[in-house]
Amino acid sequence: MDLTYTEEEEAFRARLRTWLADVLPKLPPKPAATDWPGRRRHDAAWQRMLHDAGYAGLHWPVDAGGRGATPTQHLIFLEETEKAGAPYVGANFVGLLHAGPTIAAEGTAAQRARWLPPILRGDEIWCQGFSEPDAGSDLAALRTRAVRDGDDYVVSGSKIWTSHAEVADWCELLVRTDPEAPRHRGISWLAMPMDAPGVTVRPLRTLAGSTEFAEVFLDEVRVPVDHRIGAEHDGWRVTMVTLSFERGTAFVGEVVACRRVLAELARTARANGRWDDAVLRRRLGRLNVEFAALWRLTQWNVSEAQHTGGVPGTGGSVFKLRYSHARQDLYDAAAEVLGGQALDAAHPWVADRLSALSYTIAAGTSQIQRNIVAERILGLPKGR
Repeated sequence: MDLTYTEEEEAFRARLRTWLADVLPKLPPKPAATDWPGRRRHDAAWQRMLHDAGYAGLHWPVDAGGRGATPTQHLIFLEETEKAGAPYVGANFVGLLHAGPTIAAEGTAAQRARWLPPILRGDEIWCQGFSEPDAGSDLAALRTRAVRDGDDYVVSGSKIWTSHAEVADWCELLVRTDPEAPRHRGISWLAMPMDAPGVTVRPLRTLAGSTEFAEVFLDEVRVPVDHRIGAEHDGWRVTMVTLSFERGTAFVGEVVACRRVLAELARTARANGRWDDAVLRRRLGRLNVEFAALWRLTQWNVSEAQHTGGVPGTGGSVFKLRYSHARQDLYDAAAEVLGGQALDAAHPWVADRLSALSYTIAAGTSQIQRNIVAERILGLPKGR
């Protein structure tokens, strides 16, 4: 992997910086964290600006509506937008970072034409319907049933921790289409319209007070068979493609954000006298090395995805495992730097610290990631 920048890549960086400097001052204020309809409008408007400027789906294949950018250009885009304080994908997270890439990799030409352009424009928001109340971290234990009835599946069951369900137009939904098959078979991946009769959404309030998750109840919801991505009963394999995007490349922008927070922590510690604590300085130094290494791993994962047709490999699990714990360590250090201010709920680092607690669970628990690393990378035997 070549980590130097070509003249073309530096020219791309310069054009992006110029564009960001022009458009960011014109953006309206970001809505409150609890205002998800407002945040949807805000995030969709930003996505449309990216689309109109040619930056939407930068690293997606050209035949999927993207620009087919190199891995380095993709990383430059993430780095520069974060440094400039540009909005993150927000409510577009599921569509842009794993539903869309999954459809691009596994969908038919008609499916790609139907769903990818609205995702790239910010016109349609997706949510993720994977986890279930009784399955815990065992995704293969899902019980939501889909029974074939002519040209439709009739779906009944429930999902939990469904990201952005209350503002979503579509749901990437895992269902069991063959209840007699072994656990990892007989599963299908469906694109379900959230306004279909029989869909009920009940938002869940998080520790930080937001409602980006919800319970979703499905009562004989009819989903057309042609909304299935991949072959019937092949949903587990398709799901592994989705999860590889979620674990492999979906968090890369957040590494840049954490490095920015770390720099702000050091400045704050110098300003409030905490910098005199040698133990704290060593802690911040270790975190600096940790996130520098994670950034290099990010570059490797993105490069690997480019060489494997756009689908990240198992290195994404290595990244997800270490990043989840490093993020928690970062905001524990932030609490130490803030001192008494760490109890002020209005401070953004306090909300981020609460959010960091979820990262060892979201997108596959750390225990699951360790199993993947052990079995698929180190070649260790499966546990019994």
